[in-house]
Order: sequence, then C-alpha cells, then structure tokens
Amino acid sequence: MRSRLVTLIGLDFGSTTCSAVVAEARLTEHCATGRRELEQAVTRYRSTLVMTPFVGQTEDVLDLEAVDQLIEGWLRAAEVKPDELFGGGALITGLAAGTANATQLTALLRKRLQDAVIATASDPCLESFVAFMGSCAKASGKEPQTPFLNLDIGGGTTNLALGMNGEVLRTGCLQIGARHLRFAPGTLRLTGASPLGRRQLQYLGIAKELGETLRLAEIECLLDYYVTLLHSACTGQRGELQTALGQQFEQVELRIPEGLPPPKLAFSGGVGALIHARLAGDTQPPSTCYGDLGPHLAERIVRSPLLHGEIVQSEHAGRATVYGLLEHATVISGSTLFVSRPELLPLRDLPILGSISSQSSPIALHDALLLLRRSPGGGALRVRLFTAGLHELRTLGVRLQESIRALHFPPTHPIVLLLAENLGKVLGAYVTGFSALNINLLVLDEISVRSARFVQLGRLQDQVIPVSFYGLLP
Repeated sequence: MRSRLVTLIGLDFGSTTCSAVVAEARLTEHCATGRRELEQAVTRYRSTLVMTPFVGQTEDVLDLEAVDQLIEGWLRAAEVKPDELFGGGALITGLAAGTANATQLTALLRKRLQDAVIATASDPCLESFVAFMGSCAKASGKEPQTPFLNLDIGGGTTNLALGMNGEVLRTGCLQIGARHLRFAPGTLRLTGASPLGRRQLQYLGIAKELGETLRLAEIECLLDYYVTLLHSACTGQRGELQTALGQQFEQVELRIPEGLPPPKLAFSGGVGALIHARLAGDTQPPSTCYGDLGPHLAERIVRSPLLHGEIVQSEHAGRATVYGLLEHATVISGSTLFVSRPELLPLRDLPILGSISSQSSPIALHDALLLLRRSPGGGALRVRLFTAGLHELRTLGVRLQESIRALHFPPTHPIVLLLAENLGKVLGAYVTGFSALNINLLVLDEISVRSARFVQLGRLQDQVIPVSFYGLLP
C-alpha cells in the first residue's frame, strides 16, 4: 500500500460563532485493487470558537474585513498555505446565511482557499449531512440496524439528519435556534429579533418591543413552541408544522419512513453542546450569557419528551458541522478516470443535470446532452451501468459520441460523467473515439454520487481528482 499526507480544512460561520479545523489525512492507494481512499484524518489545528463578526448591532450584515482577518489568522496559526489544501469545505449557516452579504463572504472564502474547498451559504441539506457525519456517523456505523437522528441546533436553524449504518438517509431543516431573539447579556431585555422571531412573538401574543423586558412565563411560552415543532418533526406527527407559522419555520421537511423503529438521538451545534453539558451535570451558564436563548433552550429540551429515548454522545458536539466538512465534504475519484483536458481544472459550480444509461433512448441521451450544452459552464451527468461489460460500454460510448458531435460541443465546454464502477478510462476512450474527438470530457469513476444539484472538481493530483457535492437534496 502506498500513501501520502494531504491537508484538509473545515470552516463554519454560524449565527453565533465561527471556527476552523485543519487536519492531515492519508491518501492511500491499495496495491491489489488500485483503489485510492482518504483515511485517518488527524487534527493538526483547531481554532477557538469566536463570535461571528457582524457590522453593528442588527446582525444583518457580516463584517467581511474582520472575517478576512480571522481566516488569515487561522491559516497562519495552522501553518498552512491555501495552495497546500487538498479538500474540505466552508459553510455559512443559520442567520449568517441570510445576511445581505453572505454571497460576498462565499466569494471571499473561495478566493482565500482557492480550488480545493467548496464554499456555500444556505445549503440546509448539506449542513444536515455534514453535521450527522461529524456528530454520530461512527456511532451509527457500530449499530448498523439502529436508526440515528441527529439534531444540530445552533443560533438560527436546527438541521435534522436521519441515518443508519453510518450513512445519511433523510435530511430536514427547521428555522429553530437560539438567536431569533436577542437580549442584553444576562437579562431578558429584548435587543434584537429576526423577522421570524417577530412573527413568533406576535403569534404567541407576546406584545414586546425592542428595549422591553420579557417575563419568564413568556420565555417558557417561546421555548414550548420550539419544542412542539421539534417534536413534530422528529416523530413525523405534523401537528403545529401544518399551521401557517409552523410552515415558515420548516425550511426542509424531514420525511421519516413508515415502520422505522424509534431512533437514537444525537445533539450537536452550540445548543447541542449545552444539552450534553446539562445531561452530564455540568454547571450551566447564566441566563442569556451569550445574548440569546441558548442555555434556556437547552434546558427546556432536556425537560421535554424528546429525551425519553436513548441519547448518543455526539463525537464533536458544538463542532460537528466543521468536522463533518473536514472529513466528508471531499471524496476522491478512482485512479482510472478519464481527463482529456487536465489543464482546464479546477471546475466549480457544475450543475448535475440528470442520469443516463445504456438503456436511455437516443432522444433521452440527446436531451440530456442538450441541457449540458446549453449550460454556460458545462455540467455533469450520472451514468448507470447494468452489466459493466465491454459491449455495454462501447454501445453507450458510441451513442454519446454521436450526440456530442451532433450538438457541436466547443472543445473547452466541460462534459463530466460520474459513475460508480472502476471503468472511467474505458468509457472515456469510447466516447472520444480514442481521443479522435476534441472535447473537454471528464469521466470520474468509483464515485458514490450523492443526490446533489452541484459538483466541484479540484486539480488533478497523483492521478485522482478531489470531488465535492453540494446543494444536497432532501
């Protein structure tokens, strides 16, 4: 077995805090099979949790200059340069993702971290996926027949992921978090509210304006409403989620399969970390010490029917998202991939435009490639093989070549084919007529294609390409 070390990074900019983790993983090549994998990620640097920087007190605009300084400091402390990064990801989550300049932060992250890392805002299903992987994937893998449900509760959202045997099955997202209402630290004097927080106050008949102090009974009423929504989502009993306000809180519905045994629960995120501390008997932080309802919400969840089932200790608790990004945002292609124009890598924001197979009709193949031809930056198609034999590969390759010729693809327009089998080089050869057709074709093999809208490809390294999916579907 041959191997080398590569550097991964994960960054999370949330409603309340932000952080970074850098690790080294081993890129191994198994001599018998030729398969390459990322293994044994070991943390090299972990930043402290710091408050996400906003401009002013409204938390409507991110302070990009302060964020840039944070990133610079994290990279310097980790002793890593952007061009040394192999993969990972950066997410803008919760209320931070809804700020007026969240897309500008995404652009800043991409510029800072260059080609290897995905950076995206407001991708709730991806958030749910990586939080599960960072929180309880290993525990789930040890009990393959038991469902696990992870609740990643932060300042603006609760990301839900249901999984078994270490794999995510379903995702969902509720806009429930600690910072929809903000307070002067240590008091119940209201200093800020998100639009959804204001609607919740009105719906519950709590007539308080900024600067006024809420009563404890009113706080309990707010928390009871949150717990009611969480219970509805986790049990599949829609209840309050079917009301007009409940529907506004539900960003993505978690669809729980019928007949599934009650899942074990795991909690992550900032509020999740407070829940675990409360269950461990640790001294609780004072009321609204962070200027939000985090400690109150954690304590209320601990007293709720949600915790009647078995609770799993989250592996990374408050940092589950950033560790999930670090270890699971990037996969690698097989080593027998086909790349006709490696100098045109990396490729960002490629839409995944559908699936094709050897049984697709000529019209279906033409229509799929027509979508890809019309996409300004190119795109990707999933390829399904049935027999994986040479006859099937030759037939599919020739038919794809005919459609590509008919559509007059420019030589630099990216055409990406994604398949699970270790046959990328063979399929690529048939599609290009053994390089007679001048096109920008990439056939990535040994890829387990997630249900995603977009894929990003890094630079070719040691005959493999780092691959990241985002825009995950529920």
